Amino acid sequence: MADRGDPPEGPSENGASGSEDEYRSLVFDESFVRAARLQEFSAQERMGEHARAVRSLPGRAVRNGSRAALALVVLIALAFGTAVFLGFRHPYQNPVARRAEPLRMTVVPLAPRGAVPGGTPAGLFAGSPAASFPKGAAGISLPVARRTESFSDNQVYTALATAKDYLVASSLDLDVLGGNAVRPVESLLDPDQMEQFERSMNTPHDDGQHAATGWLVRFDPAEATPDPEIRVRGTLRYAEVGADALEVVSDHTFAYVLRPAVSGPQQAVGASLFTVRREMRFRFDRDDLRLHRLEVQTSYVQAGPQSCPDDTTGALRPLLAGKRAVARGPAGTDPYATGRPTGALCGTLEVSSPSSREQAAPQGPPGSGAPASRP
Repeated sequence: MADRGDPPEGPSENGASGSEDEYRSLVFDESFVRAARLQEFSAQERMGEHARAVRSLPGRAVRNGSRAALALVVLIALAFGTAVFLGFRHPYQNPVARRAEPLRMTVVPLAPRGAVPGGTPAGLFAGSPAASFPKGAAGISLPVARRTESFSDNQVYTALATAKDYLVASSLDLDVLGGNAVRPVESLLDPDQMEQFERSMNTPHDDGQHAATGWLVRFDPAEATPDPEIRVRGTLRYAEVGADALEVVSDHTFAYVLRPAVSGPQQAVGASLFTVRREMRFRFDRDDLRLHRLEVQTSYVQAGPQSCPDDTTGALRPLLAGKRAVARGPAGTDPYATGRPTGALCGTLEVSSPSSREQAAPQGPPGSGAPASRP
């Protein structure tokens, strides 16, 4: 009788029993064959020229390709992460933006020696050094803009034009002169100077940094009203101050005709002439040029006729026709005081006649009325 492990036709001829064949219990089903890494070619395939005995199944190649693709993705991710890291930590860091410095200002009232002369606007201008001055913004002429080492001619022109816009807004705008507006001036300032400007407008003080009249020309609206015709003459010059900044320096004399703000006997005397000389230094970085704004670095103002003891930090207080300056000098300054500093200064108003001006050139621009010494 055949064993359970023998084939149906009986035991093999070599006489080996089922107990001796240890591999007879293994069953090579279809799934086992398909999972094999190597597969033997058929007899016909092996007859081909240079044919190998076995072929590699595609499953292994697919797995190798997936691993290569994954490695490529990881490599790209690492390269991208490295580029981002170096972008934030590269050794050539952008320079730290420079903040605008506070404006340093000096306002000098000029006191007349006698009574302030009065008259009509035409007569006042004709008898003063301002007779030949251009009217309004025409008196603020721009020099030829030439490129510098680091700035183009267009950038130089932009700096000059912005400085002129500031002078027009702060010296010729009737709303600004009358104390009714500050926005035309404020809109041209660098944001870093906004706080100082607003403090100067709201709580002016004679400390060299917070006088409203250091930023702009403003008359006390309770005292005087400026005439629309304003005569101006002066100069603008520019220079490069480093690879990232331009500097523009202005020096202009403004001649105003003032009338009394209220009706009364004062109006019978007529209008009076008031002169303001403004020397200002402006700075422009590349952002300022791009955004049409500026930094006001220094402001030196001489204005008269005024009385020296009057507080002119909030507004100029002109002496009108027929008025005289107070005899006593400027407010005293105590160098031992530890409170807020003051910058009280005063000068004497000296206006040359047109004939004497032709004979001897004055030390400063005509009609400036410069004090004896400048701090």
